[in-house]
Amino acid sequence: MLTKRIIPCLDICDGRTVKGTNFLQLRDAGDPVELAMRYCEEGADELVFLDITATTEKRKTLAKLVREIATHINIPFTVGGGINTVEDVHLLLENGADKISVNSAAVKNPSLIDQLSKNFGSQCVVVAIDIKTIEGQWKVVTHGGRHPTPLEATAWAREITSRGAGEILLTSMEHDGTKNGFALGITGEIASLVPIPVIASGGAGTMAHFDAVFREAGADAALAASIFHFREIPIPDLKRYLQELQIPVRL
Repeated sequence: MLTKRIIPCLDICDGRTVKGTNFLQLRDAGDPVELAMRYCEEGADELVFLDITATTEKRKTLAKLVREIATHINIPFTVGGGINTVEDVHLLLENGADKISVNSAAVKNPSLIDQLSKNFGSQCVVVAIDIKTIEGQWKVVTHGGRHPTPLEATAWAREITSRGAGEILLTSMEHDGTKNGFALGITGEIASLVPIPVIASGGAGTMAHFDAVFREAGADAALAASIFHFREIPIPDLKRYLQELQIPVRL
């Protein structure tokens, strides 16, 4: 079994790390550069930076902040928010991103995934899929969960894989920030359907939730924010816990 990854997420708004519940009621969680440095020291496997209002405010991700974070860490660094073109990706990679994440722009223009994969390689392209249960089906939503789409989650996962996505970041909007556990059913379904890694996101609240999403849902990585930001679960403790349960992690 491949090593499972633990990934803190920095949701950025106005240059600060924030965290809410279901992407609402945001509260300040600290300086993103300081947090990134801390996570690197604590043994995080990767870091995700999401400028969560970049799409709705129709502006670009903060390239300057990306560069500042990149100069202070030595782990893989994924950046998302407001990415619409090949030029946007060039800018972020030049400023230190290792991978980029697209969501709303990919739903609007699926051929963007093909373009990015062709230009930068699949390993660079993470497609974020935000999902909600709508009329009994897991449907894709965009713009921080505010815009529902007719896309069914598993069908969209298949399509983005065929277009060259190298990884899926799957977030259940109902679970996000609740600390009640990941959406195991749909995570497991998508992880078993596609040949690319699936990062589970939304709902982490206990160490057992990580064990469940790795063991029961087969996720390749698990992403969380507030439990790491506010030191509710230290990453070294989480990794030791998982290792004791024979979940392969990098210590």
